[in-house]
Amino acid sequence: MSDWRPRLIASDMDGTLLRSDETISEQTRAELGRWRDAGVPLVLATGRPPRWMLGIREVLGSGTAICCNGAVLLDLEPFTVLDEHGISPEVLQEVTAELRRREPTVWFAVEYGDQFRHEPVYRPRWDVDVPGVAVATLEEMVAQPAAKLLARHESMPRDVFVTLVEEVVADRATVTNSSSDALAEISALGVTKASGLARVAADLGVEPGEVVYFGDMPNDVAAFDWVREGGGRAVAMAHAHPEVLAAATDGTGTNDADGVAAFLAGLPRD
Repeated sequence: MSDWRPRLIASDMDGTLLRSDETISEQTRAELGRWRDAGVPLVLATGRPPRWMLGIREVLGSGTAICCNGAVLLDLEPFTVLDEHGISPEVLQEVTAELRRREPTVWFAVEYGDQFRHEPVYRPRWDVDVPGVAVATLEEMVAQPAAKLLARHESMPRDVFVTLVEEVVADRATVTNSSSDALAEISALGVTKASGLARVAADLGVEPGEVVYFGDMPNDVAAFDWVREGGGRAVAMAHAHPEVLAAATDGTGTNDADGVAAFLAGLPRD
């Protein structure tokens, strides 16, 4: 595949495109700019909600972002939601009730695109005293569709907790994880970064075999599978989760070593 050239670059953000201090290096910006000038766009694929994308918009200016693990498509330049695929109230109510029964000390929060609601005992790690974030009862949170349901446990090991959530959710929704914490991210059934990426690629007239995708956490595996099975390049960061490394076609350096830029620099642009 030495002469293989992508028509679309797609990347996870945290732990991948962004350094540990949440910045994009000048080397990475320059490399992405060279590809953009060559007619190859960048699509971001992240578990982040739209309200966490303002900083990246200031850096990149334009493009499409697949937010909330595929549930929300965001046009960065006008900062407009293009599409949103939420979990129904019925599924939210069933899943939260069963999880609370199985593990009484699990706590919940929900993403509504530009709003975040959490139970009083749920401890947000980043969203503290900012607009759009508020405390709510579980009954209030599950009364309307949500882009993402978050289930957190403060003492269980991550993998044990995520397995429990997968057991309870079964085929009612999609479960993934992108954190070192015992935090399960639940989306509508079939909604993943892969489903969001497939929609964006189709709009651009790009096949999966023409995509290079960079990632590091389990919520990237579905996108890795979609790209790899179509003949594209699924590139794992050096520090990636074992599930991601197993699904990759290629590897690159860490985010702090500008792994995305290094890999792209080795591909032909013409």
